[in-house]
Amino acid sequence: MSKLMVNVPLNRVEGDLEIRAEIVDGRVSEAWACGTLYRGFERILVGRAALDGLVITPRICGICTTAHLTAAARALDAIAGTAPPASAVAIRNVALMAEHIQSDLRHTFLMFAADLVNPAYAGEPLFEEAMRRYEPFRGETAIETIRETKKLVELLTIVGGQWPHSSFIVPGGLVSVSSPGDLLQCRLLLRRFRQWYQSRILGCAIERWAEVRSTADLDRWLEESEAHRNGDLGFCLRFMRATGLDQIGRGTGSFLSFGSLDLPGGTAVRAPAGGGQFVPAGFLAPGGGVSEFHEEKVTEHVACSWFQDDEEARHPMRGETRPYATGQESAKYSWAKAPRYEGSPAETGPLAEALIAGNPLFSDLVRGQGPNVLVRQLARLARPAELMPAMETWLSEAAQDPTFYKTPGEITEGEGVGLIHATRGALGHWVRIEQGTISHYQIVTPTAWNASPRDGGGAPGPIEQALAGTPVRDAANPVELGHVVRSFDPCLVCTVHALQRGRSAGRVIVGAL
Repeated sequence: MSKLMVNVPLNRVEGDLEIRAEIVDGRVSEAWACGTLYRGFERILVGRAALDGLVITPRICGICTTAHLTAAARALDAIAGTAPPASAVAIRNVALMAEHIQSDLRHTFLMFAADLVNPAYAGEPLFEEAMRRYEPFRGETAIETIRETKKLVELLTIVGGQWPHSSFIVPGGLVSVSSPGDLLQCRLLLRRFRQWYQSRILGCAIERWAEVRSTADLDRWLEESEAHRNGDLGFCLRFMRATGLDQIGRGTGSFLSFGSLDLPGGTAVRAPAGGGQFVPAGFLAPGGGVSEFHEEKVTEHVACSWFQDDEEARHPMRGETRPYATGQESAKYSWAKAPRYEGSPAETGPLAEALIAGNPLFSDLVRGQGPNVLVRQLARLARPAELMPAMETWLSEAAQDPTFYKTPGEITEGEGVGLIHATRGALGHWVRIEQGTISHYQIVTPTAWNASPRDGGGAPGPIEQALAGTPVRDAANPVELGHVVRSFDPCLVCTVHALQRGRSAGRVIVGAL
């Protein structure tokens, strides 16, 4: 029996992530996801004015900036007891959805697809075509993705004044008021982006893609035309099947969504699963149905995190962020905490969003093969097709009613929770205000769910579980580990990616056990 320990510092993720994996006879037996950087935003916020979180929390991330702003504002909305006007809700939604889409496609074609052109696949029949599309800095799709997603960033700057790190969402609505002309410009930008997405990514109209409701439908769609096969969704599907990415990365089998995108009053948009949110909240246990989400069932563990120990897992409204790292305790190995729902780890992100909404295609795919790298990435690639029609409607409706703000009054005392489903999944801000200042602030991010370390009971987090059993053909080039990790689109923090002559400067450290 051969054993190796592999340490893989992963760039092309949003932040500082290291994967340690024990490989026994060519397969991962155990894995550890290590968040390697402490930032301390929750401590920075304590003692500041109630509204300061609207400026500080968007700077947690340069990719999910609107998501943090939205969650922070929703928490203050709850404390103030105010409901923003319908047009403000619509524009909040549009901004968040634009951020989702640009991130989904940039992640897929700039970060995830770069592993599809790893030398490990040089013998694959589709490799040369993959190089033409996805070679870093040169691939046709990679370059087009950068150019076309700028349209969505432009849309964000029109409604928000700037991006990233905007602060246009406030308790009671918006402080950046878009004119009908502004919103018309946003609709034109979105229309042009949709045309590119349909032509380049889907190879068909969104309406045709919406007819794909099962694995059998997907196979028929793929063979229906060359445009479908050669669109980037079709090509990625074919390449991932050919390289076995539908066979690795199963994970926990449990899924979580906090819910998001409230339906504005009087809107023509209908939620796919019914209810008052376009993205429904819920929890899906392995082998079970979707159960109602209850915020009070969220807890965080720090037994394996570099924070001072609590006797038990804590709800975020009672949780603390007290850094503690001696470097001598082998049990602690990550700056990420370990969030749990009903005591269990849970995967979150586009796949969780689709499953909890009852999307028939993804429900069928997971029922047949379980969660895996391919189905996670397919959910991310297909999500824009779900979002763009609703965005178009909300931009049109907001142009008819230019009421974007309702005075909430002073925010001096109270507790509030801001929950949304961000680009990478379930995001929550738990806030307490006393005498006009922040006395408590806890943030649980999607990547804290997905890349969590082990909890107090020793249960691994979703990425750690998804890595277990992964075959590794070459320990010096463990591309399979990158596929699994990047299928979750980790976002620990924003950081500079180290490059050397156009290639990653990260090192894989391999040691015998």
